[in-house]
Amino acid sequence: MVFLLAILAYLIGSLPLGYWVIRRLTGQDPRLASAYNLGLENTLKLLGAGPALLAWGLDFLKGLLAVWMGGQFGLSWAVIFALLVYLGHLYPARFLAEGALLRGRGAGVLVGIVFGLYLGGLPYLLTLVVLLVATGILLWSRYASLAAMTIPATLALLLTLEPISIWAKLAAWFLLLTTLWRYKENIGRMLEGTEPRLGQPLPLPSDKQVVCAFMIHPLTVDDLFQSPRFRWAKPLVERGLIPQSLVENLAEAIRPMKVGELRGVKTADGREIRCHLLSAPLLPHQITGKPELATQRAIQGARLAKELGCTVVGLGAFWSVVGEKGKIVQEAVPEIQVTNGGAYTAGTVKAAIPGILAHFEQSGRKLKEATAAVVGANGVVAFGIARQIAPLVGRLILVGRNLERLEKSAATLKQNLERKGQPVPEVVTTLEMAALREADLVFTATSDPQPVIFPEHVKPGAWIYDEGVPPDVDESVKQVPGVRVIPGGVVRPPGPMRGNLDLHFGEGAVPACLAETMILAAEGAYERKSLGGETKSENIQFFVERAEALGFRVVD
Repeated sequence: MVFLLAILAYLIGSLPLGYWVIRRLTGQDPRLASAYNLGLENTLKLLGAGPALLAWGLDFLKGLLAVWMGGQFGLSWAVIFALLVYLGHLYPARFLAEGALLRGRGAGVLVGIVFGLYLGGLPYLLTLVVLLVATGILLWSRYASLAAMTIPATLALLLTLEPISIWAKLAAWFLLLTTLWRYKENIGRMLEGTEPRLGQPLPLPSDKQVVCAFMIHPLTVDDLFQSPRFRWAKPLVERGLIPQSLVENLAEAIRPMKVGELRGVKTADGREIRCHLLSAPLLPHQITGKPELATQRAIQGARLAKELGCTVVGLGAFWSVVGEKGKIVQEAVPEIQVTNGGAYTAGTVKAAIPGILAHFEQSGRKLKEATAAVVGANGVVAFGIARQIAPLVGRLILVGRNLERLEKSAATLKQNLERKGQPVPEVVTTLEMAALREADLVFTATSDPQPVIFPEHVKPGAWIYDEGVPPDVDESVKQVPGVRVIPGGVVRPPGPMRGNLDLHFGEGAVPACLAETMILAAEGAYERKSLGGETKSENIQFFVERAEALGFRVVD
């Protein structure tokens, strides 16, 4: 009988009662209004107090009923049943798993467990201590998730001193470990200061506020340690106690999470743009080396963005090339707009180049006598640069990785110039970086995870415009006499923007692809989003014009 009731306790926990109720009463998908992501107050606002509290109450009853059944055989069995019902809630039986993809963390179940244990023989005073500690933590910290975690923590400590079986004591501690594991994302966000507190609900879209999300990733292992949730491991890696390979393997197992937020962006028309920073901590070589995993993580990131109430999610740096440059991600998550940021990135380049060329001539050099090189010319952005500068320089070197495509691009470039009656420079195509030694001007825009331009490739006195993310130009190049390195695709949003992470673009600045995400969210012109490899000239112009109108400025 005990064995059968234990199975029943697990099945009771598996019932997605809250999911059914919210679906029935509101017609909404509870996964898109999750207290786990949005906080209690936003969940009540989105779903309505009645359905949200009813769903919580049904979870409470699940915990109470299952533990009360175990309590009929003594307190030890009640504790074991508490673990079973919570496991059922978190990891439900497959045939009862509807809506379990993002099942709640079970705060209602945990409170129900406390009352069930009281009915099963837990002394009144101990029950009161558990409830008072949780309430005190809630009032002191205003973190609902922290208060929920204190319930199994206090129970485990108190039950260790109670005259119950060793199996029951182990079950109490396993309940605590299971809760901590399930709340690990909340713990990380509390360390980073991004977990919602009572009285501080997360932003939701409104007439005065737009909310978007942006996928980032660490460029190096050191970037991974920017987050307080991972910072503890840095000294262990530096001392060789944890191998970097293990860190990278663990990173591949971590789903996307919110790691930061950009606030304080105010457009010229008075609206606020808030941006959630999401990350699955894959390094560049992992994203490029495991495209299927990277696409899966980008899709999960888009779903998380939707759960956070965002209308648009941008794919930054190496995320921008996964899933056919975002097309597969958009198809998998049609309920949110996805952009790879290519249009405004190209627009910032287009806007910056005239100024760079003007400054170059003002320095006493003549463009018509200069040799320019474009690195990554097989790509959309780099070839756009080539088209822009070709009629202005005396000689043009196109550097890429596919010679056949480079030669076709060069032929197309010459034909376009001849058709427009513009000057046609000498065009050289090559796969060799050493050709850059002949260039007075270098424009580079690759998707390489490591630098591709080093001192031996650079002519003294050359000007280099680096559009690569991560940078294509190695830091050592700056030691070459007279070389000037100009970072590209950097934008300063309007208002006193602030955030908790170093994005490596300077204080108050963001990459153009992130700026495109913000502009797209503010304007709602979703037909302009950048997906796939094609970038329409009218979309480039749209973002350039709207960016200026909203107050975004290209950093040059």
